[in-house]
This record gives sequence, structure tokens and C-alpha cells, in this order.
Amino acid sequence: MKNLKMFCLSLYSHTLQNIKKLKYVPVGLGEENFSSEWFSDKTKKNISYKNRYYGEYTFHYWLWKNYLDKIPDNNWVGFCTYRRYWANNNNLNSEQLTKKVNNKNFQSLVLNKINSKWKDYDVILGEEKFVNKIKFMKIIKNGGLLSILKNVKAFIKNDGNIKFHFDVFHGNGIIDKAIKVLDIKERDDFRHYINSNKSFTRDNLFMCKSKKILNLYYKSIFSWLNRCENIFGFNLHKWHQIRIYGFLAERYVGYWFKKYTNSIEWPIIFFDTHKNKVKF
Repeated sequence: MKNLKMFCLSLYSHTLQNIKKLKYVPVGLGEENFSSEWFSDKTKKNISYKNRYYGEYTFHYWLWKNYLDKIPDNNWVGFCTYRRYWANNNNLNSEQLTKKVNNKNFQSLVLNKINSKWKDYDVILGEEKFVNKIKFMKIIKNGGLLSILKNVKAFIKNDGNIKFHFDVFHGNGIIDKAIKVLDIKERDDFRHYINSNKSFTRDNLFMCKSKKILNLYYKSIFSWLNRCENIFGFNLHKWHQIRIYGFLAERYVGYWFKKYTNSIEWPIIFFDTHKNKVKF
């Protein structure tokens, strides 16, 4: 796509043709062996061994250290996955598009060019999802009873914020410990953000048209996650804690870009091309 380099991250090699037909750049992550047609986080300077804990951020690290300088200035750089794709326009929201998409209309709904509505923005963020309506059984399943006991009022009102949601699903007090090692200029603002907002940009997806901005974001997020390793380590076993570094980044990405850039939210379509055979 002209002036837009879209990296599509996948865990499955058989999704290659769908990614190529969209004219996206295929990125293979995880344990599967990928051919030379794929970008990989396992070459040059990398932290691919942390992928189980960092998720897609092992590729972001690889891109930052090995490829960012090769991208032309003023070009958009975007990220999607084999299950989550940017929409062509924002006439419908993420939920409406996800209900509408199928094997036949997939390509017509997915982003294939830069939208004219982006001209005054530096960053495109995924449409935020609200977290203030949590089902009780989901809380029980994820071991979040302690978080309820510490914030009964929020649960009764079903009016929780990002912090309450994180405590419920990833461990009570985890995000508080992480904030203590965040860059000092971000601590108070980020703490306020998670305590005052009931929605956040999910899935770690974004697009950015400035290498300078992207470099600054990577410096901030990776310095923070590196310090968090001294707290949480890698001896993690439950799903909701194994990917703890990716989950922390997911709460941080929207906060950082909204603070430092001119950004706009954009719908994301959920459609699993690993399970669905798309016909172009």
C-alpha cells in the first residue's frame, strides 16, 4: 500500500496467502517454523525468547532495533494480527463490523489505503472498549475475588475502571507495583489514567506516521517493561499472568500516544483467518 507499511502478525504459517493478498507484511511469531517470506523476531538484535511473556512486543523490539531506520520518513507504519484487522472506514464501529464480516466481504471491509480522515493525525489507535461491566462468573474464573473485596463499591455499581479490571484479571496490586518503576515523569499521570478511565485501547494495535514518535514510544515502553522484569520475572504459570508484560503495554499504549500525539480512534474487525478460509 502506498505510504503505509502494515505488519500483520501471525502464529500460523498457513495464513501467509491471506496476508500477502492484502498487501500486508507477514510477521511470524511464536514457536512455529516460518519460511523466508516472513519477517521474524528471531534474527539480529532480538528478545524473541521473551515472546511467551511479551507477546507482539518482541516484534516491536526487533523493529525498533533493526528496521525502523529503513522505513521512509512520513510513511505510516501499522500493526494488525491474523485475527484483528483495521477497518477501511469508520462508518461502523468495531462491534458492528465484527458482526457483519464474513468470508466473502472480508477484503472489502479491511483497510487497503490511507484514509483521508487521518490527515491531521499522527497516530491511529484502536477503538476503545469499556471494562466497567464485568460478569461475576468471569471474575470467579480469573481469581478476582480479592479485588472485589478491596473494592466492593465498584463491583456493586458495576462501575469499575482500568485499574479494577486489571486487578481482577491479572492479579490484585500487580499494576500498582509496575507503576512504581515507571519513568517518574509518567507515574502520576498514568496512575490517574488507570484510575479515572473505564475504557482503554485494546489488543496493542496502532498506526503511526512518525519514526521519531515511534522511537520515543519504544524507548518509554521497553525501559519500563525491562524494569518490571525485576519485579515479576519469568516464573509465571497462569495464562492471565504469563503474558503480563503484554498486558501492561496494552494499558500503556493508549495513554502514551494520547498524551504526546494527536491521535484518533479507529474501528478494528475481529475475524480469525486461521480458522476461516477467506476467498479473495
